[in-house]
Amino acid sequence: MKLLEKLRAEKESDLHGGIYHKLQVDFAYNSNHIEGSRLTHDQTRYIYETNTIGIGIEKSEQAVNVNEIIETINHFRCFNFILDTVNEPLNESYIKQLHSKLKSGIVDKYAVIGEFKKDRNYVGDIITADPSEVAGQIRKLLNDFDQTDMTLYDIANFHMQYEKIHPFYDGNGRTGRLIMFKQCLQNGIVPFIVDDRDKMFYYMGLKEWQTKNKSERLINVFLSAQDTMCANLDYFGIGYERKTSTYNEEIALAKERIIKRKKLSSSLQSQKKFERK
Repeated sequence: MKLLEKLRAEKESDLHGGIYHKLQVDFAYNSNHIEGSRLTHDQTRYIYETNTIGIGIEKSEQAVNVNEIIETINHFRCFNFILDTVNEPLNESYIKQLHSKLKSGIVDKYAVIGEFKKDRNYVGDIITADPSEVAGQIRKLLNDFDQTDMTLYDIANFHMQYEKIHPFYDGNGRTGRLIMFKQCLQNGIVPFIVDDRDKMFYYMGLKEWQTKNKSERLINVFLSAQDTMCANLDYFGIGYERKTSTYNEEIALAKERIIKRKKLSSSLQSQKKFERK
């Protein structure tokens, strides 16, 4: 059974202890931690397994922000949404819906939920899109990629540009990483979860690609994350096909795919000209 089928089956049966259970907890923990959440992995697991806050949080020495608990629960729901809609088109409405599910119910009087940002924001020293330009830049980004014919390089490139646009007031990283998971499943690519321990390399990779057009570091972070996923799939006996495992292999595959796309485009244009005659 392939990963998507397995995840959907375990989701529907509410099976605990399987790959679906593990990915729900690992994805929510790591993605939220990258954004500053202080919930531990055990606390995240407890919330998932019992749908309650749990003793580990109640007796925590550190005060826990209620939004961190809400966003953890919301991330579980976002993951389910991704599984249910893998083959649905990725468009502006879908992205907004994903953001709405992630941020629903949070306590923040400045929150703009399910809509693009109204004010400027920044990430380090990266200039993000002006609010008036977000919708247009997102549409262009979506039009630049065929969501059903993507390599890992394409997915990483899409993510890099999405994060540079930074379309929302908050939740850009988490929605972006959820979108990557969807794109991997849709294109038969081993999906991955960026580990919080690799956060600095992940951020450096984004910045190097955004400012210097250097893709190697970010691609390597994702390839390393794929190694972890492959180990999990092996453990649970889930089959997969991995076409690349190094940066050079991924670049070669991406170039090969670009050549095929150009040939196909040229062939279609020639056919249209012939039909007009």
